[in-house]
Amino acid sequence: MTSVIGSRYDRLIQHDRVHGSLYTDPSIFAEELEKIWYRTWVFVGHESEVARAGDYVRKKLGTQDIIMTRDRDGQLHLLLNRCAHRGNQVCDDAKGNSGTFRCPYHGWTFRNNGDLIGFPFFKGYGDRKLDLPMGRVPRMDTYGGFVFGSFAADGPSLVEHLGDAAGEIDRLTRLSPEGRVELNAGWLQHRSRSNWKIPAENETDGYHPQFVHGSIFGVTGSTIGPLYSDSSTAVTRDLGNGHSENDLRPEFRKHATPMRWFGTTESRVPDYVAAMRATYGDDAERILIEGAPHVMIFPNLFIAEIQVFNIQPVAVNECVQYATAVQLAGAPELNRRMVSQCIGSVGPAGMLLADDTEMYERNQQGLEARNPEWLDIRRGLNRETTDERGHPVGTATDETGMRAFWSQYKKLMETP
Repeated sequence: MTSVIGSRYDRLIQHDRVHGSLYTDPSIFAEELEKIWYRTWVFVGHESEVARAGDYVRKKLGTQDIIMTRDRDGQLHLLLNRCAHRGNQVCDDAKGNSGTFRCPYHGWTFRNNGDLIGFPFFKGYGDRKLDLPMGRVPRMDTYGGFVFGSFAADGPSLVEHLGDAAGEIDRLTRLSPEGRVELNAGWLQHRSRSNWKIPAENETDGYHPQFVHGSIFGVTGSTIGPLYSDSSTAVTRDLGNGHSENDLRPEFRKHATPMRWFGTTESRVPDYVAAMRATYGDDAERILIEGAPHVMIFPNLFIAEIQVFNIQPVAVNECVQYATAVQLAGAPELNRRMVSQCIGSVGPAGMLLADDTEMYERNQQGLEARNPEWLDIRRGLNRETTDERGHPVGTATDETGMRAFWSQYKKLMETP
């Protein structure tokens, strides 16, 4: 059985190309749910979304409806939105604050940690207490405030899964004078008629910005475009375990101008810059010059400098991208700008994600064509190098990130 599964993905995933059926075959999508979404660590949300005792927010983990809660003792929980009696959903609201959830079908009541605390007409159960709690995601852990869950009871720890990608989350939190990120500005939801892997691949594809977003760069006079060109000193890096980044720091170091990464100057955000220098001292200059990460953490967390994306699958040809503005604790001056820029780029009338989403859907439509069967991911193979940590590195426009994604995908899909 193992060899059959392995040979299937050996045929479909090669080092320089992947087969189109990986995006269109419902049986492959079903297998992905079991072997990726319900086995590895998946980004769910952020602890700042449930800041107070009793707070809850509904989330998705794959196609599972999850309630992220904080109990009265301050502990986080990931509960399945399902009554242990007859399976009815116990939570309708997107978010709120409550110490309990009451099933509308038969009135069973659960604490917000999942424990059953009461049910009507108890004599029907012989006056016995029932040990029927809500379902829980077997493993939950956090890193830098980012909450991850895994339906696998055993396996690598979250820190092992993140590997060197953890350093990119650290980079983001260091942009706060208080060393904390908050994701409490609200989430935009973008439904796309495309397979979830198409946006996941795209997030560190430095080949497309000059073409897909060229008109925006031209109109706004943005300095982003040149970062993704053959003359750029930025690189694309395979961070291991399917994670990848567009490391733009070489370009920002070249200019050595604080806040250039944000498209502004320190004179426009003086309070923020002063707070950073007070906190980090001599390190502040480097942090202000290098800026935020642009990293895709397998399989679904994308940190795009000023915003965070949560990719979730719906069907083989449908997914949802949830997007929110990064908020840096202790930086109100910068946070207002981050919300504004996030709306301008990925809001309902935003300029960037609208372009990307059209490409995702056009990709999905094109993949329904019978020929050619393969998608090419060889760009940069002839010039890929290895950095001091042993990570493959390509130029700003190389497909190193895509190859990183597919290497981890194949490994997981071939595991029995």
